[in-house]
Amino acid sequence: MRKIILLMCVAAMAACCGEKAEAPLSEVIDIALENARTQYTLMAEKYEPQEGRLPKSWVGKVGEEGGEDISSDSRWWCSGFFPGTLWYLYENSGDEKMLAWARQFTDRVEREKYTTTNHDVGFMLMNSFGNGLRISQDAAENERYKEVLLTGARSLATRFQPHIGLIRSWDHNRDKWQYPVIIDNMMNLELMLWAANYAMEEGFEDAAALRKIALSHADSTMVNHFREDFGSYHVVSYDTLSGRVEMRQTHQGYADESTWSRGEAWGLYGYTMMYRLTKEQRYLTQAQEIAKFMIHHKNMPTDYIPYWDFDEPAIPNVPRDASAAAIMASALVELADFSTPEQAAEYMKVAEIQVRTLASPEYTAPVGENGNFILMHSTGGFPFGSEVDVPLTYADYYFIEALTRLKNRL
Repeated sequence: MRKIILLMCVAAMAACCGEKAEAPLSEVIDIALENARTQYTLMAEKYEPQEGRLPKSWVGKVGEEGGEDISSDSRWWCSGFFPGTLWYLYENSGDEKMLAWARQFTDRVEREKYTTTNHDVGFMLMNSFGNGLRISQDAAENERYKEVLLTGARSLATRFQPHIGLIRSWDHNRDKWQYPVIIDNMMNLELMLWAANYAMEEGFEDAAALRKIALSHADSTMVNHFREDFGSYHVVSYDTLSGRVEMRQTHQGYADESTWSRGEAWGLYGYTMMYRLTKEQRYLTQAQEIAKFMIHHKNMPTDYIPYWDFDEPAIPNVPRDASAAAIMASALVELADFSTPEQAAEYMKVAEIQVRTLASPEYTAPVGENGNFILMHSTGGFPFGSEVDVPLTYADYYFIEALTRLKNRL
């Protein structure tokens, strides 16, 4: 809190003198992480007595009394983000209370390792148990976390049809789509590749099959989800008999031929992650082309916080999506590690602008407000009037991940 007050005083003094003060990025990161730790302490205290519940969002007006907490049990696709953020905050602070809460809220998600009716098992488990495995120093705990992740990956693998070559996303709307696959599904491949590597180490017979599923899904998505300019479709549905594409549409974007911003960010992050885990050049090239599309799009604002859809006709009078910016920033920091010096400089410049903007009062809520979420102004499902201009748990997660990656890089 003292750092936050000091920074505000410096900015105020500079404004009085007619100067534009920009704090060092390292200071911006430290203050943002401390702000987040304080907010999530309040969040954890609020949800700790609510057995099995995990935060999703909050509806209200920042700066005013009231507001409604929106939560879920572990079945909601976002259930792994809150415990994952707690793990990151413990990693950055060493706060033992954060460690205890990270373990507690991670355990609330464990039953999802048996889930075969949801393609988001990777989101649920990798962000919670995956970060726990990476950060925890408890050997017995780590063995349990490995079992959860491997079981979860095997559950997810049941949604893969070899003759189609992709993991099925949704089971609903069967009258609309035969075999829908959404761009978001790229994010679940990290769990599959982790499990493939672990299964290989342990000598399990399904190691090669798990890896083949991840690569097949990524390769087919690369061919069928992206246009020539590397903008993406949200939903691609496949014929269950022939395995061929039957339609390309959107569900959360403006139109079938528009590019939904968060979906494009999922693609950027997903292919950057695929290159990190496989070192296959085609995935790096794909990630770099997606980055080019996003950074240089004519409708990308100068602060690089995207509008909810790149092709919404009413731009600029439409909502932004802080969650898309946070995902993009985190991906760009990692992508910089794999790219040429010129590309890396551009990616880091954009990510820094995004992080500075998200960490500013324009997007970061005052401590104790915003339902104890960190970021304001995310957009969930605009076409349905769902979660528009609200905080979202995954926006916070990828923001903290971006801050952590930047901090480690600095």
